[in-house]
Amino acid sequence: MKKTKKIKRVLKSVPTLEGAGVHLNRVFGFHQVPLFDPFLLLDDFHSGNPEDYLAGFPWHPHRGIETITYILEGRVEHGDSIGNNGVISPGDVQWMTAGSGIIHQEMPKGDDKGRMAGFQLWANLPAAHKMMAPRYRGITGAQIPEVELAPGARAKIICGRLAGTTGPAEDIVTGPQYADITVQANREIPLSIDAGHNVFIYVIEGAAYFDENRDKYAFETAGKNYFDFQDDCKMRPGTCLLFSDGDIIRVKTEDEEVRFLFAAGKPLREPIAWYGPIVMNTREELRTAFREYQEGTFIKKI
Repeated sequence: MKKTKKIKRVLKSVPTLEGAGVHLNRVFGFHQVPLFDPFLLLDDFHSGNPEDYLAGFPWHPHRGIETITYILEGRVEHGDSIGNNGVISPGDVQWMTAGSGIIHQEMPKGDDKGRMAGFQLWANLPAAHKMMAPRYRGITGAQIPEVELAPGARAKIICGRLAGTTGPAEDIVTGPQYADITVQANREIPLSIDAGHNVFIYVIEGAAYFDENRDKYAFETAGKNYFDFQDDCKMRPGTCLLFSDGDIIRVKTEDEEVRFLFAAGKPLREPIAWYGPIVMNTREELRTAFREYQEGTFIKKI
């Protein structure tokens, strides 16, 4: 018998300053380790003011993780130490596996009206793959399949398999699912999940219920503060939901549709040593990474 997943934690994104001065909203990150394992961080950057984002993310290193950038509005120019460069446009995804080490830059440019919107998700790499050869996947919006999950519900599948369709980001070490899902108003749909996987949903637009009991809840910010939220458990933009174990998430809308990011992955359950843009398993591995970066031996020939 299928078991319905319950909401285990509710987080509200919080304003954060990153890079050379980019204003964004941090959904979860360092303070939530290891709740979202194998995911490490999710940032939401939405702005109509170029001063919020034009400073960008100049050259910086990564090791031990994958960064997944998904753009809704505007564009991001990028380049890296293994010779990749280009532009991430609306609907596109950049899936970068840092592995043993990569140095790159990401410079948001916005659109002709000054709008910039998108997300960056970090996924951990298991210890056995921390030092794998770095690689890059540039996925255009046209390559991302959009499928019907149920009447009135559609999903753009970036990675993993939903409704019998597999996303274009294939051969990912941790085998996650990642999708952009929209459910029309006045609908109720089940989302089937592999048991034992950690699952989160982040609401982008609209509102919906993800708890069939509609219990009141408390939400968390910055990993330590809880506040009573006196409402009917309808989830709105900027809200991230982490679920307990089970096979199905039930999504119910009323007078408006909802759009949300959906991600699921099997937890690694490995030690995490994290400082800035580098995530390893031990503090000694972190010290080695930063020493190599300073000495100019960070980039490996693999």
